Amino acid sequence: MKILVDINKWKRREHFYFFSKFEEPFFGVTVQVDCTQAFLKAKEIQVSFFQYYLYRALKAANEIQNFRYRIIDNQVFEYQIINASSTVNRADLTFGFSYIHYSLDEYLFYQNTSNEINRVRNSPNLMPLENGDDVIHFSALPWLNFTGLSHARSFSHPDSCPKISFGKMIDINGERKMSVSIHVHHALMDGYHVGLFVERFQDLLNQ
Repeated sequence: MKILVDINKWKRREHFYFFSKFEEPFFGVTVQVDCTQAFLKAKEIQVSFFQYYLYRALKAANEIQNFRYRIIDNQVFEYQIINASSTVNRADLTFGFSYIHYSLDEYLFYQNTSNEINRVRNSPNLMPLENGDDVIHFSALPWLNFTGLSHARSFSHPDSCPKISFGKMIDINGERKMSVSIHVHHALMDGYHVGLFVERFQDLLNQ
C-alpha cells in the first residue's frame, strides 16, 4: 500500500524539483558498524549472520519515513512497508535477485528469507518472481573490507530505491566490524536521514 505525497505541501518540494533533474541524483556514504554483539546473538539463536543483520537493516529503514518514499511517474509516494530485494549467491558463482517480504515478526522474516534464498539458489533466473518499487536493494560482499562502493546504474531507467551493501566482517582488537555502503536518492532524503538509519541500525545490532 502506498500513499501519494502532496508535493505542493511537502517541505522537501524545492529539494525534490532540484535533485530530481540530476542525471545522477543518488549520493552515497560508507560507514563501519560494530557487529560484535550481533554476531554472537546470531550464533546463539542459530540464525545466519546475514539474515540477522538484514532483518535489522530493513527494520531500521522501515522506521524512517524518508526510506519509504519512492518516485513513480514523477510523483512521490510513501509506502507503508518496504521489503528487501537482495542478491543471493549460487554454487556456480553467479547470483540472482530475491524478493523478501518484511515482517515485524523476526522469525517469520527468517522463514521468508530462507525460503526465498532456497528458491533463488535452485533457479537459473536473474530476476525475482516479484518486483516493484517497494524494496531496498541489498547486496553483500563478504570477501571485501571496502571503504567505498559504487553501483551499476541505468540512468534511463527511473529508480529511487535505496541501495545498501554489506562488506566483510573483520576483527579489530577483539571487536567485530563491518563496512556498510548506503546510496539514496537526494530528492527524497539528505545526509541527516542516512545518519538516522545508521544510528538505528547500530542500536538494533547492539540489542
